Amino acid sequence: MSQQRRGLGRGLGALIPTTPPVGADDSARPNGTAPGTDMQPVVGAHFAEIPLDSIRPNPRQPREHFDEEALDELATSINIVGLLQPIVVRKVDSPEHDYELIMGERRWRASKKAGLDTIPAIVRDTSDVDMLRDALMENLHRQQLNPLEEAAAYQQLLEDFGATHEQLASRIGRSRPHITNTLRLLNLPPGVQRRVAAGVLSAGHARALLRLDSAEAQEHLAQRIVAEGLSVHAVEEIIAMREADEPPKPRQGRRKKTEDPALKEIADRLSDRYETKVRVDMGRTKGKIVVEFASREDLDRILKAMVPDDE
Repeated sequence: MSQQRRGLGRGLGALIPTTPPVGADDSARPNGTAPGTDMQPVVGAHFAEIPLDSIRPNPRQPREHFDEEALDELATSINIVGLLQPIVVRKVDSPEHDYELIMGERRWRASKKAGLDTIPAIVRDTSDVDMLRDALMENLHRQQLNPLEEAAAYQQLLEDFGATHEQLASRIGRSRPHITNTLRLLNLPPGVQRRVAAGVLSAGHARALLRLDSAEAQEHLAQRIVAEGLSVHAVEEIIAMREADEPPKPRQGRRKKTEDPALKEIADRLSDRYETKVRVDMGRTKGKIVVEFASREDLDRILKAMVPDDE
């Protein structure tokens, strides 16, 4: 893996001390922390790049089916952006494998498809999942993560440790809308994610691009941002004027429709409630609500939030 790929998106791995090189002098490092960091050590866990072939799947994994098409898409994203969320493993005494998966089999399988030799992993030495989760949350706000690493860390805490948006927000001292909006960055196409991870696009640029309806439009405007040095405010104006998707069309005597502040407020409230992008449009005789979802699992989550009593 190239140095550039290594630098992109360590997610929660950025919060955990890295295994030092063999022969390194650790005498000057307080509590075994990694060089150049001021993070608090996570008891019972460290971050390392480990060979994929040294890992065996968890025999107690409840998930039996992995969608091959989704794995191919994730493998393509890994080849472009890198793996944003490290897996979680533990050491095992086995003649064939050194580690056993605890969390992240889908990422492990996709990394194999992507042709990687090693994978970023949290190596856990303790069986106390709650202790590891609380330590990771405690460290999260101390680190200078790029926006995608921050989003990946949130996503991993939500998926692997069963935390909710509210619990995450309360535990690390950030607002729930901030958690939700940061997580939406993971819905951007890989090319745009790569620019955000590299610092070419800011988090403000990325959030503005999320207002566009298609990946093609997001990619097109991202290229304009880099080429023309557009500010976040300029990007927001372009999107508001409907100039991102295609060249302006003749108005044919019609005035451009202005956004209703009341409808926008409703859309924002629904976005926060269902933790996804929601658009509310009103025409002359009827309106519509558009709710976006990233996967079938995400759709099921939103439906449960809408109709909690429906079996």
